[in-house]
Amino acid sequence: MASRRSLLAGAALLSAPRSASAQAWPTRPVRIMVPYSPGGQADTVIRLLQPKITEFLGQPLVLENRPGAGGSIAAGIVAGAPADGYTLLFDSFPFAVQPLIQRSITFNYETAFAPVGQVVALPYVLVVKRDFPANDVPSFIAAAKARNGAAYGTPGIASLGHLAGALLAARAGISMEHVPYRGGTDAARDVAAGNLDSAIATASTLRPLILEGHARGIALTSGERRGTLSDLPTFAESGFPGFDLTSWNGLLAPAATPAPVIARLEAALRHATTDEATRQRLIASGNDPVTEPAASFGERIRRDREIVRQLIRDTGLRLE
Repeated sequence: MASRRSLLAGAALLSAPRSASAQAWPTRPVRIMVPYSPGGQADTVIRLLQPKITEFLGQPLVLENRPGAGGSIAAGIVAGAPADGYTLLFDSFPFAVQPLIQRSITFNYETAFAPVGQVVALPYVLVVKRDFPANDVPSFIAAAKARNGAAYGTPGIASLGHLAGALLAARAGISMEHVPYRGGTDAARDVAAGNLDSAIATASTLRPLILEGHARGIALTSGERRGTLSDLPTFAESGFPGFDLTSWNGLLAPAATPAPVIARLEAALRHATTDEATRQRLIASGNDPVTEPAASFGERIRRDREIVRQLIRDTGLRLE
């Protein structure tokens, strides 16, 4: 009869290839799908992180831009890829919204992906044109009521700006007309020209208007003050506790990706986001660097999705 020691030794030998394989990953380049155009927010962030992630993994990152269909084209490629860590998705807040508005996708956003980590937070900000009679949230609400509403521009339907305006309108009891643009820069241009009452877009997009005196900053949509406009109050501290809509960028993998691979990718993100030179580049691009691991990143996505579900239920908001 085999001794207990020999049985244990045999088990160790059987498990050795698997452990060695996990430790050796990756052995070839890692492909990251970016659901947006080159030069956009997500593309800019992952390219800033790319050198340090590559340094940590010891293999190149191959970035592939696949814009279209609200990000679902790139997401579909990753959802259908082998769960081996070699095909990943670098996405943003719309990832949480897509399953609520896309009726024809062939995969389940809520079960097809494993979160790896969040790398930046990106607060949105409400600004008003120069002659709009408001300097803070209470005066904005008062002006909207006196004018029977206010028009606000955003980067588009179902964008975080759209959702933030709808949430403010519902909680403040005011009318707000949504004016969707192809991007936040277009909305900013109309605010600066005095053709649009207000806009809700990224702090990085609207900060130049505030600094140049072409618009006034009112409040941040994030739950806490953060980013390059942290001198502005949040909606949460301006009479709307719990108001927290913050965009983000983060990395996701196919759902069945092995835990050791997820852990190594998570460590690679941490290596990149804690590098001081990289952090300063992210800050300069208007982002707030964070180091949020897989578990809490997954919880953030679920929370964001539930906020949008509740908003749709409470307001009848249409995102199509």
